[in-house]
Amino acid sequence: MKRLLEYTIHKHASSLEDVVLIHGFGGNSKIFKLQLKAYKEHFNVITIELPGHGNSPDVDSYTEDFSWKLAAREVVKTLDFLKLKHAHFVGVSLGTIIIHQILQDAPERVKSVVMAGTVTRFNLTSKALLTFGKLIKPFTPHLWIYKLFAQIMMPKANHKKSRDSFIREAVKMKRKNFMGWYDAVQSIETTYTFVQKHAPEISKLYISGSEDHFFIDTLKEDIKSDKKASLIVFEKCGHLCNIEKYRKFNEVSVNFLKGQFEAVKKIS
Repeated sequence: MKRLLEYTIHKHASSLEDVVLIHGFGGNSKIFKLQLKAYKEHFNVITIELPGHGNSPDVDSYTEDFSWKLAAREVVKTLDFLKLKHAHFVGVSLGTIIIHQILQDAPERVKSVVMAGTVTRFNLTSKALLTFGKLIKPFTPHLWIYKLFAQIMMPKANHKKSRDSFIREAVKMKRKNFMGWYDAVQSIETTYTFVQKHAPEISKLYISGSEDHFFIDTLKEDIKSDKKASLIVFEKCGHLCNIEKYRKFNEVSVNFLKGQFEAVKKIS
């Protein structure tokens, strides 16, 4: 039997609501260390390590080619094992791509979502950078590519804490897992294509930094027709806004999630 993704449950004493945290590329759930205390005060929190991260299965351990659909399906399979029919999701960076894939493939499992540093597609600059990385990755240490991307994505002095966090856990990532995810990144646009069609009634809160120059403009364009999507932009903030402006992020996201809980209670 194929082993599940690594997960950790932080049980609340009385809350019946579950929030699933999905981390970014190369890291692990430690990316949410500044959110955990605030979230645990209000609801059950489940952290999940994506394939190729932490103690989860390697990306090449599956019987089919690695893809966004596969990764999303593994997250849902973990929820099945935990007997969670549906939950609220919070994702950061690559984690937002996984959540968008779940919204397309299994929207019935999602109550609401909060997404930080959301990636829907690449602009011309990021596409050029991806192409460059693809050319050099056969003969370049993968961590060097990762550090290069981190520096270009988060170049300013106020991004340093986020940049360091982004890199710190990536040291532990195996090269084959890095390459598997890197190849998957080339097709991220497919993960958002049908989100509004399949999840039109699911509330979505997008939180981005004004200096998230790779992704914020395309995000604004992509979600403008989604009536259930809201965007909050933190000024003078980069890609990992949940770290750089964590107090503000915690306040906004907790209030949003608690509001969704109350809405669900009224409906039920």
